[in-house]
Amino acid sequence: MSHHAHRFVEDYQGFVGFGFNRETDENTVIYYLQKFSDDDLMQELKKKMTDEELTDIFNLITRLLKKHLTEPQYHALFLKE
Repeated sequence: MSHHAHRFVEDYQGFVGFGFNRETDENTVIYYLQKFSDDDLMQELKKKMTDEELTDIFNLITRLLKKHLTEPQYHALFLKE
């Protein structure tokens, strides 16, 4: 049984664009991140990204997790422990 879910991108019917309003921006970020993390897309992109680009993505995600999640939330929501 899979622990991870990407249901939002499958069900979302709203506008995808940034800068319209906060709710649309939030939904667009979720939509983009779920599309971006697609296994087939990442298999292609990982070969083409530079070391710096990989580092930038890793550092951004790590910074956001540390800033916005408690330790228990990190383990439950991100690590799925």
